[in-house]
Amino acid sequence: MNNILITGIPGIGKTTLIRKISEIFKEFNPAGFYISEIIEDGVRTGFELVSLYGDSRVLSHINLKTKYIVGKYKVDIKGFENMLDNIFSREKKTGLYIIDEIGKIECKSKKFSKLIIELLNSDKPVVASISDKGTGLIHDIKKRNDIKLFEITPNNIELLLKELTMEIRDLLLE
Repeated sequence: MNNILITGIPGIGKTTLIRKISEIFKEFNPAGFYISEIIEDGVRTGFELVSLYGDSRVLSHINLKTKYIVGKYKVDIKGFENMLDNIFSREKKTGLYIIDEIGKIECKSKKFSKLIIELLNSDKPVVASISDKGTGLIHDIKKRNDIKLFEITPNNIELLLKELTMEIRDLLLE
């Protein structure tokens, strides 16, 4: 099993865990991204995509002009796909892919949907967070036999980080 998925309810700490993992394994030159909330006047108004190289751009926002909508957020699919090209075209020497997150917003992109399957099928480990609920691609990925699914709960975050660190180290040193 080459792929590790982290799931849990929204706000439980999946992104925090993904960011810690990308720090712990930075010597393996991980390629990927995490999602960061955009907060304005104390209210979440969108999400920003941040590459592990430090580039960032708005992924979704309540005030974007676009036809792609998930919940109250309008999604910049073209910008997301351009960012994916930048992130995954530079990754020749990577030993690890880190994706936060496989969710409804990200799955609006056909390019992302195709890319995530290619990465999961590759010989390099993928560590990704995935929505706790979802149909289509989200459901299909969770049913794959080459993934190990871990669920974050309020009580297991620290223990899970240790367990994941050992699992990922084993994958990278195989």
